[in-house]
Amino acid sequence: MAGGHDERTPVETWNQLAEREPSAPRHRVPVQGHLRTPVAERTTAGQRLADSVTGWLGSWPFIAVQGLLILLWIALNTVAWRQHWDPYPFILLNLAFSFESAFAAPIIMMSQNRQAEKDRAKAEVDHAVNLHAELDIAAVHARLDELSGREWSALVELQRQQLELLGRIETLTREMHRATTQ
Repeated sequence: MAGGHDERTPVETWNQLAEREPSAPRHRVPVQGHLRTPVAERTTAGQRLADSVTGWLGSWPFIAVQGLLILLWIALNTVAWRQHWDPYPFILLNLAFSFESAFAAPIIMMSQNRQAEKDRAKAEVDHAVNLHAELDIAAVHARLDELSGREWSALVELQRQQLELLGRIETLTREMHRATTQ
């Protein structure tokens, strides 16, 4: 102890308490060792591709690049002197957007499904950790109640002994008082 603060780690403190108390559990088993393999470790190449495409589609750089391409497309088709490959109302541009949407929507859905699976797995881990912590807290409370009961019994026994000693002191004081006053 330096400066009034305990510098031991919680594990060292727990082990020290466990050595003093024979009924205390010796080792705490981590929750993560009992959980299933994380979702990220079981992904296919297609799933990883869907995640990276979705990451690109949902980014500001994609919006900026697409916005610039649209402006360039419209500008070139509006001011072109000789040949307008997609004159107003830009049907070919609309077809390109439809094509992009037809592929982007399922890719986004695949990525969202994977994210939902990751979230479910994370929720399961969180639940297991919370359950384990709840059991640990219940065990600590039970142990504290046991120790508190033991301490209370010791205090009651100590008080009984003190009252017995006080009774003896009172008896001796009376005897001495009688002996000195006679």
